[in-house]
Amino acid sequence: MKQTKIIAAAVLAATAVPTVAIAVVPAMYEERVARAEEDRIIHSPIGGIQTKYWFNYRANVNETQKELTSDLRGASDIEDQRDAWEEYGSELRHERGTYVKAMAKKGYRVPSVYIEGM
Repeated sequence: MKQTKIIAAAVLAATAVPTVAIAVVPAMYEERVARAEEDRIIHSPIGGIQTKYWFNYRANVNETQKELTSDLRGASDIEDQRDAWEEYGSELRHERGTYVKAMAKKGYRVPSVYIEGM
């Protein structure tokens, strides 16, 4: 009887503590830069106009994301991971710039908000 209570108490204590430990690993510089570029992905067409430039941009972003996954899966060391993140961030930046320039030539600008005094 006493042994059953001890086992029950141990089970209760084990369930009260999270069973999965979360490792806090600082992100690499290249990953942080790429994540910042990822936050700048354009999610809706500039001016609400769906042109071939918009579809090309979305397809290229999706391809870049798939390539990152593949590169990270095949990375054998930290340097390979750094290269994958750096390439990902630069490709996102390039694709966004290409799309924005193409739309600017058509007369559409990326909307932006400026707040004075900040």
